[in-house]
Amino acid sequence: MASYTQRLESARAVATDPRVRVCDFERQVGATRTARVLRKLTRADRERRFVWLMGADNLAQIARWQDWRSIFATVPIAVYDRPSYSGPALTSVAARRFARDRVNAAEAEALADRQPPAWIFFRGRLDATSATEIRARWRRAGKKEQIAP
Repeated sequence: MASYTQRLESARAVATDPRVRVCDFERQVGATRTARVLRKLTRADRERRFVWLMGADNLAQIARWQDWRSIFATVPIAVYDRPSYSGPALTSVAARRFARDRVNAAEAEALADRQPPAWIFFRGRLDATSATEIRARWRRAGKKEQIAP
């Protein structure tokens, strides 16, 4: 996995939508575990509605994370399909535990307004390009443009 600084820099480079703000909140509050970061974030800014984005590869193994149930209880979650992870993700401990809280993809626009636990699984055209390769392309391009896989 890339370093925190590299991931932050990469996120800033590709966050072209003005509604997306990339910050170093984790570093500011001294928290690294997802559950703790999300609790601090939602307490620090009660005016905004947050949705946590993750890949299906993480849903497949999130039950091994520290305090994973509280992640589902803190914010709605949008899970994006990844090549070869649909099955493992949708049959995972977490998917089974929160099965009745899964939101239909047709209701995606309202996900941020839902009371947690609420999660959605997005299927789409899959690209097997790894994040490592995308970052490498980005570096080779001189960090001047967004690099599509």
